[in-house]
Amino acid sequence: MLSGFSFSDDTVGFLIEGDFNTELSLELHARILQKLKLYDKINLYLEDSNIEKFTLDAVIDEIMFKVKNAERFNKIAVVTDRRWIKLCAALEGMFTSINFRSFSTEDRLDAIAWIAER
Repeated sequence: MLSGFSFSDDTVGFLIEGDFNTELSLELHARILQKLKLYDKINLYLEDSNIEKFTLDAVIDEIMFKVKNAERFNKIAVVTDRRWIKLCAALEGMFTSINFRSFSTEDRLDAIAWIAER
């Protein structure tokens, strides 16, 4: 399941739970692209809210989407306690100019403050 919310006009967030598969990944991308139709650049907040399982295709799609659209993101905050998701975010950061930061779940308020600051 994907729950979306906005912090401000150009900052959007998503809580992801359940199965992170290709279908969910495509839904996430479509919703991000809707926001990108309105703004040249956006900030993105992604939180692992009890994701039960991942498919490799969805993870690769997610990485490729961010790499392809890197110039359209100001900042991306990833909130999770899973080390491998943090490593994927770090990899994305190495291949793009996006300002990425990973936060643990207990530090989600810091993530919200960071993504919302101008």
